[in-house]
Amino acid sequence: MYALPPPVPERDGSGADASHAPRVYEVWKGSNVFCLNGMFIFGPDARSIFLTIFLIAAPVAIFCVFVARHLMDDFQGHWGISIMVAAVVFTLYIFCLLLLTSSRDPGIIPRNTHPPEPEVLDTNVDVGAGLTPQSRLPRFKDVVVNGIIVKVKYCDTCMLYRPPRCSHCSICNNCVERFDHHCPWVGQCIGLRNYRFFFMFVFSTTMLCIYVFGFCCVYIKRIMDVEETNVWRAIAKTPASIVLIVYTFVAVWFVGGLSVFHLYLIGTNQTTYENFRARYDARANPYNRGLVENFKEVFFSKIPPSKNKFRARVHLETGLQSGSAEPGFISPNMGKSVGDIEMGGKPVWDDVGGGIADIERRYGTDGLQSKDAVGDMSSPEFGRAALPAEGLDGRLAIHPRRSSWGRKSGSWEISPDVLALASRVSESNRSNRSSAGL
Repeated sequence: MYALPPPVPERDGSGADASHAPRVYEVWKGSNVFCLNGMFIFGPDARSIFLTIFLIAAPVAIFCVFVARHLMDDFQGHWGISIMVAAVVFTLYIFCLLLLTSSRDPGIIPRNTHPPEPEVLDTNVDVGAGLTPQSRLPRFKDVVVNGIIVKVKYCDTCMLYRPPRCSHCSICNNCVERFDHHCPWVGQCIGLRNYRFFFMFVFSTTMLCIYVFGFCCVYIKRIMDVEETNVWRAIAKTPASIVLIVYTFVAVWFVGGLSVFHLYLIGTNQTTYENFRARYDARANPYNRGLVENFKEVFFSKIPPSKNKFRARVHLETGLQSGSAEPGFISPNMGKSVGDIEMGGKPVWDDVGGGIADIERRYGTDGLQSKDAVGDMSSPEFGRAALPAEGLDGRLAIHPRRSSWGRKSGSWEISPDVLALASRVSESNRSNRSSAGL
C-alpha cells in the first residue's frame, strides 16, 4: 500500500529550517517592547501607561461612588442612572483609544541591513562637508513636494534616507513616518498611523474632565437647594466633589490646552516636531492644503498598513558571512556584495555586470589582445582594476547574462590556452628582467 511521504519542512535560502527561524519581533533592533508574540508593540517606557490609566480611572471611580450614585436618587426616571452609565462607557472608550495609540505601529520605517550605494563618485570630497563618514553618502538630499524643495536627511542608524516628515526617535530608536513627538503618557511615538487616535484620546479625556467637573457642580447645587444652605456647608457635606472639581480643573488645562494646540496643528497641517523647530516660519508649508482638506487628511483618510510584519519569520540571507577584509555595500538590485574596487585611486561603485563588460572590452572574449594586455593581466593590479569584487561568501559574483570567456557550469575557469599563453609571457618577462639586471 502506497503511503504519502512526510511533508518536507520549509527552508530558507541558507538551507535552515524556516520553522525554527526567529520572528522579526524577536530580533528587533529598536527599543520597543512586544506583547502576545509580537501582536502589540509598545515603546520602552510602556509602564507609564499604568500611571495614565490610574489617573483616569481613579477620579471616575470616586465620581461614580460619591457623586453619581447620589444623583441617581435626585433625577427621576432613567436620567439618574444614565449619568453613571455615561461616565463608565466614556471611560472605557478612552481606554480603547489609549490602547490603539500605544500598542500599534506608529509608522516605523524598516531599517536597512546595509547602506545604499552612493550615486555620485568622488573621493576628493571631504567627509565633514555634508557626507556620512561610514559610507561617504551625502548627508542631505533634495526632494520636491508639491512644487517645493524639501531636504531629506540620511539616518546613520537605520541606514536610509528618511522620507519627508520622517524623523528618528531617540527613545524608541526607530525612524517614524510623519513623526509628531514621543509621548511619555502613552509610552509610544506619535506618528502617521496613530496620530488620529492620539488626538481623539486627548480630546475625549478633556471632555471627560468637563463632564465630571460639571456634574460635581450640579451635585453641590442640589445640596444647597434641598437643605437651603450656603455653598461652604454644601461643600463640607461632599468633600469628594470639591476634590474632583479641583482635580479636573487642573487637568483640563493640560489636556484641554493640548487639544487646542493640536487643533491648530491639524488646521495648518504641521507636526509638533515641525512646529517646535519653526520649520515653516520663513517658508511655505508644502503640506498645507487648506483647513478642510487638512482635517479630512487626519480624520477621514485611510490609515496605511504597517510596513513591518513583526510575527513573520526572519529569512536568513545566504552569503552574508564576513569573508572579506573590507566592508562592501549591497546593491538593492542584485542582493550581492560589491566590495571596494580601486581604479586609479578612486573607489568604483558599480554592479558586477559592468566589471565583466570592461574585462571583455579590454581583453576580448576569445583570447588576449596583445602581449601588453597579458602583462597587465599577470600584474597584481589586474585583480583590483579589472576583476569584479568577491562576494561576502568568498565566491566570485557572476553576472547571470555572461556565458563566454571560458565559463563552464556556472563557474569561472580560464581556458588552458589562455593560461599557457599567460605563463609563457610571464616567464619571458622574468627572463628579460634578469638579463637586464645582469
